[in-house]
Amino acid sequence: MKKIYLFLTLLSALLVVACSDNSLTSELPDNDVPEVALPDEVIEGELLVKFVPEMSDILDETLNLGAKTRSGIPSTDEVLAILGAYSFERVFPVDTKNEERTREAGLHLWYRVLFDENTNLQEAKKNLSLLGEVSKVQCNRKIYRLNNQRPVVIDSDGNTTSTNEFAFNDPELYRQWGYINRGGYAFEKDWAKTIAGCDVGCEEAWKVCTGDPSIIVAVMDEGVMFSHPDLAANMWINEGEEFDTDKDADGNGYKEDKHGYNFATNRGYISTTGSNDSGHGTHVAGTIAAVNNNGMGVCGIAGGDVAKGESGVKIMSCQIFDDNYVASLMQEARAVKYAADNGATILQCSWGYMSPVANPILGFTPGPATDKEWETMYPLEKEAFDYFINNAGSPNGVIDGGIVVFAAGNEFASEPSYPGAYSKFICVSALAADYTPATYTDYGAGIDLSAPGGDGDYYGAVGDHSDSEGMIYSTLVVEGKPSYGYYEGSSMACPHVSGVAALGLSYAAKLRRHFKAEEFIELMYSTATDLDHYFTGEKLSHYNHSSPGALPTKTALAQYVGKMGKLSNAAALLNAIADAGSSMKIPNIYISPERTATIDLAQYFVNGEALTYAGSVADESVATVSVLGTKLNVTGVKKGATQLTVTTADGTAHTVAVVVREGANENGWM
Repeated sequence: MKKIYLFLTLLSALLVVACSDNSLTSELPDNDVPEVALPDEVIEGELLVKFVPEMSDILDETLNLGAKTRSGIPSTDEVLAILGAYSFERVFPVDTKNEERTREAGLHLWYRVLFDENTNLQEAKKNLSLLGEVSKVQCNRKIYRLNNQRPVVIDSDGNTTSTNEFAFNDPELYRQWGYINRGGYAFEKDWAKTIAGCDVGCEEAWKVCTGDPSIIVAVMDEGVMFSHPDLAANMWINEGEEFDTDKDADGNGYKEDKHGYNFATNRGYISTTGSNDSGHGTHVAGTIAAVNNNGMGVCGIAGGDVAKGESGVKIMSCQIFDDNYVASLMQEARAVKYAADNGATILQCSWGYMSPVANPILGFTPGPATDKEWETMYPLEKEAFDYFINNAGSPNGVIDGGIVVFAAGNEFASEPSYPGAYSKFICVSALAADYTPATYTDYGAGIDLSAPGGDGDYYGAVGDHSDSEGMIYSTLVVEGKPSYGYYEGSSMACPHVSGVAALGLSYAAKLRRHFKAEEFIELMYSTATDLDHYFTGEKLSHYNHSSPGALPTKTALAQYVGKMGKLSNAAALLNAIADAGSSMKIPNIYISPERTATIDLAQYFVNGEALTYAGSVADESVATVSVLGTKLNVTGVKKGATQLTVTTADGTAHTVAVVVREGANENGWM
């Protein structure tokens, strides 16, 4: 059956025609939409619907009229009425600053429809899919944490005297073998099962860069404890937003989003104190950006250097798990888009569905197996992530596009889980401290990189649930209070790679280098360390080692050859950045008459904060220019075009176009 589009005038579209269940059934064409089983964890009573672009004006008018129950499209509303729909809302809130690109991506066409609780969702999905005005229909479903593991907490408040042998004075840095592995330094036993150098190369990388506050990493996870003393200085702050005001100060569609947003409960306050919160998000964030050299606790891969006055990268908390609350696919999609629209360039995701070859006997329910299957099941999710990939960053900044980093999964499976297995993401497997694959990690052809993730079943004593040997140490929340402790999993390997990416972009910012996202990701791959030659012989571990009587398991390492990617290497990445990408350039300027565009020149020249600038335009009848410190001000005079030249005291010059015309964008960039 072919779909027939109904092109209606706005007036007729707003007239909802009532009809009975019988008339609807008789008027529908023969149903050739195949039966599709509803996914696990489906949310009853709601569907996510995407309309065709031709319906955009009608939907906008209905939205402007404040309609909350119907679409304004008669044929659609007939179906909705019979199905018992009582709520109709746009999935993504209107954000005026980003509405244009939201529409270009087609995300404004997604709506959530709520039905009577007795509605048959499968029939509702089928009937809506038959409408010519509808392009996609999917169920909304809950998403869950990657696992229910609890951390191993040690008695430490992070304020002990520093005894490490490293450049930074953070006393627990010696436990963080994933950064600097000297072959057993952090281990009390099983030193023989560690190999020096099995780390992400922080020791050498930190000699040239420790982070940059212009780089924002969005952590999609449990909430990040924004008041943790080892994280607070590196938390992203949305200036102007405050808690308990019930205001959306920046007009982005989200109230009180000071450090991010709690999408699980739909509020601005980031929560970490629920009885079922595990501290997972705070642990992940610490690996990326715990504050360095502050004499406290742990380090972050891109956490800066307090002693040198160097700030680290910023952590934005996009909370999708909160106590017993979990996000739906719609809330998750909102979180992804929020991250892109509010300045994040890296999306850190230590969660996902189960591997498609996960073993049901072990309690795992297999998930999607291919990009196409994932897209078919969850088109909204894919479109949101593609939006981040295409719209994060800036063509005039360090990176044009976004980097999505996902944990591979912990099901012992030979294929990674989705969404992480998507071909445009970085999918991360976990390693033990001797270059062997962690016993739990998913692996396979879809893995891009590996990183330290810990391996308690390999190092831990049988029957000892408190044995933290070989696990990953970071910031934590325990009973609502800031703390430190151990976790393991591909969830822990993932932020090592996010941290390396953030450190690399920080160094690119320092050198004023510009990359396209795919170009930078490829540089991460090409500078990573080969692993396959380590995969020989057998690995002995004890599955679920903390249980008394855990049985020994032997794993043939040859099965991992070509299926673990390479080990992410910060030192090699930073070493390659100077000769990769392109030099940052002042963007062309596009302004209206009598309007002024201001650009900070410091971000386009190496050591730009310390330079002296001069500016001139070829035709001052079109535009004028002034320079105050590092700020360049260009004012439109009349419609036309000219050239602007900016020079520094050492003779470096940038020449760009200036176009003055009515209706130019207020940001002044082309």
